[in-house]
Amino acid sequence: MDGKSDKVAKEFNALSFIWRFLAALALVLVTFNPTGQSAYHWLVSAISTGTFGPLYLLLIAALLIGWTILGIATARSLDTFGVILAGLVLGAIVWLLIDWGVLSADSVSSITWIVLVCLAAILAVGLSWSHLWRRMTGQFNVEHVDD
Repeated sequence: MDGKSDKVAKEFNALSFIWRFLAALALVLVTFNPTGQSAYHWLVSAISTGTFGPLYLLLIAALLIGWTILGIATARSLDTFGVILAGLVLGAIVWLLIDWGVLSADSVSSITWIVLVCLAAILAVGLSWSHLWRRMTGQFNVEHVDD
């Protein structure tokens, strides 16, 4: 192991995770949110009014690139079982926060916000998992590719 790869693994910290979470949250909320100001709402409006054009296609392409990068990274690092476990943990945390009165789940909008933040959290964990795994176990995650 060279010093550079060890340094990169040690540089991962809470701020690194927060940046990944904010990037995932931005992608999720730009794609859809209950305020009516999201790519989904803009695209539906453009299609229904007949104003769909190249700018909307560019938006779709950019979002697909973002979702592909985050989705593949999460799927490869956590796998299906890991995503299920992350969802289970987040579901339990949300339930606990609702039970304590910290979160309110009394409307479709509030439940939608909770689900969107949880989705971003799962994507952020997927993006960070290799670093977290290295910190916890001392082992590197390496994808084997046959040449």
